Amino acid sequence: MNPLIFVASIIAVRLAIRLVFIKTGIGQDIVTSQVVEAFMETLTIYGLVVALTPLFANLFV
Repeated sequence: MNPLIFVASIIAVRLAIRLVFIKTGIGQDIVTSQVVEAFMETLTIYGLVVALTPLFANLFV
């Protein structure tokens, strides 16, 4: 095998692997940020429910 082709193929494979890892990292970052955003919205709604419960539930009856 020609050494130039061998070296070029190794460089191409390493570049492809790096691109895959970079795209995977970006995808995981996007998904994680959306999950955290949904969690914060859910936490806010639960806090609102807990805060409004005493208004509608008469605890002295």
